[in-house]
Amino acid sequence: MIFYYGSTKDLKKRIQEHNGGISKSTKPHMPWELVWYCGFPTRRQAEDFELYLKSGSGKAFAYKRLVVLAKDEFRNLKNGI
Repeated sequence: MIFYYGSTKDLKKRIQEHNGGISKSTKPHMPWELVWYCGFPTRRQAEDFELYLKSGSGKAFAYKRLVVLAKDEFRNLKNGI
């Protein structure tokens, strides 16, 4: 399983670009599935959080808190819970 962290102004467009093979770096791992996202009031805050998630401690936080919780929530939605 591969996780991607990024920032964008248009989330729907960005996912379409990734699943359309437009990005060289993500093309080999298609299709992409959104499991979690977060919005920020400023671009700077979004970029700072993205950089944090790409750091060692940020990756640990993301795997322990964000990805696991998002997967559980998605599973619950699929099962009607």
